[in-house]
Amino acid sequence: MDFALNDHQKLIRDTVRQFMEAEVRPFVKEMEKAEKFPAEAIKKLGEMGCCGMLVPEEWGGPGLDTVSYVLMLEEVARVFTAMSTALGVTNSAVQAPLLLFGTEAQKKKYLRRMATGETLGAFCLTEPAAGSDAAGIQATATRVVAQGGNPAGLPDASHSPLGTRHYLLNGTKTWVTNGSAAGVLLVFAKTDPAAGGKGISAFLVEPGFAGFRVGRHEDKMGQRSSPSVEILLNDCVVPVENRLGEEGQGLKIALSALDGGRIGIAAQAVGLAQGALEETVKYAKQRAAFGKKISEFQAIQWMIADMQTEIEAARGLTHYAAWLKDAHPTKVGASASKAKLYASEMVNRVVYKAVQAHGAVGYSRETDVERMYRDARVITIYEGTSEVQRMIIARELLGAPERQKVAAS
Repeated sequence: MDFALNDHQKLIRDTVRQFMEAEVRPFVKEMEKAEKFPAEAIKKLGEMGCCGMLVPEEWGGPGLDTVSYVLMLEEVARVFTAMSTALGVTNSAVQAPLLLFGTEAQKKKYLRRMATGETLGAFCLTEPAAGSDAAGIQATATRVVAQGGNPAGLPDASHSPLGTRHYLLNGTKTWVTNGSAAGVLLVFAKTDPAAGGKGISAFLVEPGFAGFRVGRHEDKMGQRSSPSVEILLNDCVVPVENRLGEEGQGLKIALSALDGGRIGIAAQAVGLAQGALEETVKYAKQRAAFGKKISEFQAIQWMIADMQTEIEAARGLTHYAAWLKDAHPTKVGASASKAKLYASEMVNRVVYKAVQAHGAVGYSRETDVERMYRDARVITIYEGTSEVQRMIIARELLGAPERQKVAAS
């Protein structure tokens, strides 16, 4: 077994680390307080190839491996977790399904712009009454034929000829990361409500389409610079050519993004935990109590030792899942869940220790570990809760009824 990174992977890691330290770290506290989306920094990372790392060169990306992608997310999350969330969504949740199911025209129109960082993608599946149960979404997409005139929202059309086909999307999506900043949103709605999960279809929606509106922004505990918004669809006009895949393929398309998404969240957790560890080590070497540095106290040493050990364990699971995704993509499912489960719960234990080691100052908004503590909490929830990951892991070992397979996916 060879766990060593190759020279190119090391270069990616070091380049992103240098960028985050020089261009982003000095402004993190300011952006966090103002809840400012780091659009300029993301655009610069896009110019470095980080907004479409897995996209082939023919579509504007560098066509890199998943381990390189994981290294990038670790380095971004180490400094600014909210920024890594935005990058993870556009890279894996939107671009990966578009690569797999998109037409040449769709890739030409949307993929290149996302891969180069010119615009971002957003993933719209969750609804007020449907989270882990993706098949339970209530948004609908009704196919209609124009009777002449101009149904607003049809691109580049001053007059719609008779027979022009489009869909009208209706419903509400919640917790949409990048929703207020994205140039294209992957929206899931039921074209056949009676068919349950088999009646879901996917659509590429632009913010300028008629009937599309950004609703309220969630007032969140953490990751406040990563917008999570409500998307309101009220007879939203979407051309037929913007349907991704065939009618009824929506759930399959949504699930196709999950393995990569879960590996990305695991990488985010590892990066955030690494940042918390580094802050704790630095503070322990500086802070004095009872006549000596607190780094000399065994209680602090044991905290730091546990933090480091758990981070390395999570990094191993995450890098293995990333390697497996490229080498044996059909076998990655449970490995992605193991990485996501362990890393997401690990980072919450690590940031807890980081705040504890800092004492009262760790409870202050002036410290990075206070922000890290809040940023970490959601990681066990999004991209599939810890409980869902355990269902998937158990299913691989024990087997499960078909209804449980759908829910756990």
